[in-house]
Amino acid sequence: MIRTATPGDVPAIHRFIGELAEYEHASHEVVATEEDLRRDLFGDDPAVFAHLAVDDDGEAVGFALWFLSYSTWRGRHGIYLEDLYVTPAARGEGHGKALLTELARIADERGYGRFEWAVLDWNKPAIGFYESLGARPQDEWTVYRVAGRSLRELGRA
Repeated sequence: MIRTATPGDVPAIHRFIGELAEYEHASHEVVATEEDLRRDLFGDDPAVFAHLAVDDDGEAVGFALWFLSYSTWRGRHGIYLEDLYVTPAARGEGHGKALLTELARIADERGYGRFEWAVLDWNKPAIGFYESLGARPQDEWTVYRVAGRSLRELGRA
């Protein structure tokens, strides 16, 4: 079952983010707190959203965290999936597909032009899974990022 996250889910979402970062060999990069998530997901004007996958006992076993993007060429919003994670014990039970299906349903229902995300190039199981659902890599694009010190310096230029 997939459901929209509630404020009571913040501890589970925070734990899932830590587990995902560990899987991606980047635990040291996680600085987000439960308070950050609570503010951004459930504050006065949320700009980020989350859905949970729950098992038959109602226990959260995965999540998708997403926000709206916008395509100037299409003249439409889209969904950008920031994180998708299912606990190792619950993988293979359809939770990841159900989360992606729910976000695709939302995008289609709202008339959004696309649903996209990034995946690490070494994560072959995820790549195979995404491609089995019809997702295709956007090989002609390279992602750039400015963060930390470079972000501060650019902002002061």
